[in-house]
Order: sequence, then structure tokens, then C-alpha cells
Amino acid sequence: MLFDTHTHINAEQFNEDLEEVISRAMDNGLEKMVVVGFDRPTIKRAMELIEQYDFIYASVGWHPVDAIDMTDEDLEWIESLAKHPKVVAIGEMGLDYYWDKSPKDIQKDVFRRQIHLAKKVKLPIIIHNREATADIVNILKEEEASEVGGIMHCFGGSVETAKECIDMNFYISLGGTVTFKNARKPKEAAAEIPLDKLLIETDCPYLAPTPYRGKRNEPSYVKLVAEEIAAIKGISYEEVAAKTTENAKKLFGIK
Repeated sequence: MLFDTHTHINAEQFNEDLEEVISRAMDNGLEKMVVVGFDRPTIKRAMELIEQYDFIYASVGWHPVDAIDMTDEDLEWIESLAKHPKVVAIGEMGLDYYWDKSPKDIQKDVFRRQIHLAKKVKLPIIIHNREATADIVNILKEEEASEVGGIMHCFGGSVETAKECIDMNFYISLGGTVTFKNARKPKEAAAEIPLDKLLIETDCPYLAPTPYRGKRNEPSYVKLVAEEIAAIKGISYEEVAAKTTENAKKLFGIK
């Protein structure tokens, strides 16, 4: 059985056919998923979904692109939601230097505040990183994020960076990009990182794997991610599915 550790089925792209999407996921062996809320509307929708479906869990946090919009009240709201037994992580959080909506200093402040919150509520964190690896690693070290650990979501960095993050109690999560023909770094990570430190995800509706690249991604496609990792490592698909599911349950405290 499979565990998709990062979905956005709370996005408007799934408004018309969510039941069919979920049915396809289950038909393809999906056992559990985490839906990630990263601003007011998506957090609200994530909380609705975890009440509606037994096998869906939530992560709640604030995306770095929108860091400039986060208020003290928003952070207090996230803290209150963290008490819910099906909220299993804080995030996604981090730094995004590709988009320029939120100044870097504000992004860093919001990132640090969310790490502090995660340590307070004792939940792991989910890290969004776009063109900001050095600053993210430094902040994780400075804030002693290893106390809660978490996930390097949709990892696209070097093996060396991956190992540095693993040393800080983080798992490396691979998504659809690992199936892309020229995606050298995700494939290297799949090959070199021990299976007991790997997770799988879709990040749907974004980054659909081959052969659906450029189309809407969905949780059922996480099977393609597991199959690609198995092929790269030269092990069975069943082993990848079982171990990454075990890893996710351990991290999120799901029995």
C-alpha cells in the first residue's frame, strides 16, 4: 500500500471530480495521504477533508510565497488546529526565492516562527525550498529543527544536501520529477539515499510524473513515483511501497 505524503487535493483543480480522483487513488493502492494547507482557504479545506475521509490527514502551515500575508492571528489559528488528532505536521513552510511576492527577510521570519511553533506543538515540519537551499539548511540548524524533524518536500537538491538534512532528522521526499528523463539530481537521490530515509509524494495537482507530465497530477500517480524509485534502486516496487509507507507512518505518528 502507498502513502502520498504531499497532496493539494484541497486545490480548486479538484472541485469538480474529487470523488473520482480519490477512487482512482484507492484503486491504485493508495492507503493514506496528507493534504497540505498553506494559506487561509487551503487550510480550511484541508480541515474539512480530514473530517470527511478516514484515510486523509492534514498538514497546516504558511507558504513562503505568501509570507507577507501571514498575521499573528493566522499563526495562532494554526497552533489551535495543531491540536486536532489528524493534523500530523506543520507546513509547508520554508523559503522561495523564485517568486518575489514576499521579501526574503519576511520569509525567513515567518519560517523561523513556524519552526518555533512546530517545536511547541511537537509536530514535524514540511519544507518548501525553491532556489534557497543554503539559507534553509542554515535556518534549520540555527533553530535546531532536528528536535521535530520532518520532510524535505519534492526534493531536487544534491545528495550531499540530502545527507545533511537526514543528519538533522529529515526524510527526503521524491515526487513526479524523479520520473523525468533529465532529472539528474532526483534520480541520484533515489539511488543514493537509503530507503529508510525516503518518502514519496505527488504534490498534486502540480508536477505530474511521466507519462502525464504537463497535465493535472493526482494521488493515484504516486504509484509511478514508487515504481521509478524501485527501478533506480534495483529492488521491488512492493519493497518501496511498504517501506515508504512505514516511514511516513513513523514520522507522522500514525498507527
